[in-house]
Amino acid sequence: MDEVIQHDTSTWNVHLSARKEGKRILRTLDKIEGWQKEKLEARKELASCRNSTRTATLTKMVAAREKKILEAFLDLHLAPNQIEQMANRLMLVHNKVADLHARVTCIEEEVQVPFAEMAAVMKKKSTKVTKKEELQEAHRAVKVLRKRIQDVEREIGLTGVAFESVEEMDGSLPLLAPMSIIAGRIAVQVGTHLLHQPAGGKGKLLGGLPSTDRGKVVVLGAGAAGGNSAALAAAGGANVIVFDKRPDRLAQMMALGANVTALYPYEEYVARELRDADLVVGAVLVPSARAPRVVTAAMVKDMEPGSVLADISIDQGGCFETSRPTTWKEPTYVVDGVTHFAVTNMPGAVPQTSSQAISAAILPYVQRLASGPAWRDYAPLKGGINVDAGKVVHPALEGVV
Repeated sequence: MDEVIQHDTSTWNVHLSARKEGKRILRTLDKIEGWQKEKLEARKELASCRNSTRTATLTKMVAAREKKILEAFLDLHLAPNQIEQMANRLMLVHNKVADLHARVTCIEEEVQVPFAEMAAVMKKKSTKVTKKEELQEAHRAVKVLRKRIQDVEREIGLTGVAFESVEEMDGSLPLLAPMSIIAGRIAVQVGTHLLHQPAGGKGKLLGGLPSTDRGKVVVLGAGAAGGNSAALAAAGGANVIVFDKRPDRLAQMMALGANVTALYPYEEYVARELRDADLVVGAVLVPSARAPRVVTAAMVKDMEPGSVLADISIDQGGCFETSRPTTWKEPTYVVDGVTHFAVTNMPGAVPQTSSQAISAAILPYVQRLASGPAWRDYAPLKGGINVDAGKVVHPALEGVV
């Protein structure tokens, strides 16, 4: 990251948010540059050092600086290798590109790069733009739109592509897949812990062992999230029941092992299997729409005390009638003796893995978005448009915003 990269001023750039985000990025990059120099100096001294005490000190310093650099890159929401890969195409329209700041696109007041010169804007879910006059119709926002779209985006004629609406020809959701996979695995890991008696659970080991019953896991939905929940639970030795409407996914779930049963989600079947379930994972998703409620309050009431519900669909409203959003600070609550785990940001528990996974997933689509008007000819991105020139165009959002 020390070499100078030359950039054509006609190259496009992606702004990670607005001015405040840009300043934060610049401050972080300044810190990274300083830590990088300290690490290189320590390594240089270490190469010729013969004092064992000093060698140990230098080794610890190098490790500490590497940790700080990695944590700083994760804070930028891009892994270091993604920043280097994007550097050839992501650049400020500015003649001073020789330093580390050239590695990511950002806005700083001293640089004075107008938003109008940008081709695309990448926004995080929680970021808000305060100066709507700075955004132009040419901007293409890549963001999670969820159920509400800021009024300002429609007023300024913005075009918005939602992560959850980008769908490949095979029906997969590539921009949601990484976080869905992580959430699916976390749901089982956390659910397994919540079944322990000190955590308020039944005191049951999901995989069982000779002379004991296996635990029972019910998974609603066999997509990326549910499929990974089922695979992890099955690999751990539990008896797994998976519900899905798609025959191909049911076949894939059955292929996981002899301890996996795949069923069509008839209401009576779901209610029957929930009664003696130890862990229930809700992973039902309808792209760009609210998740359907497939587990009623009556079904929850019929479950055994100490059972656990993990609702991955909570980001889309939840698929259990008794679900309500929670945070990692207070991740669970109890209804009718059943522990509910419904953290809206499950992947947030593993930020290193999440950052690397989402960076790798979005990069090809960001490159297409910023390549010019031709991105509209790419079916997955075209289908992902929720707002076009300020007008809500996605059917799932009609009547919602």
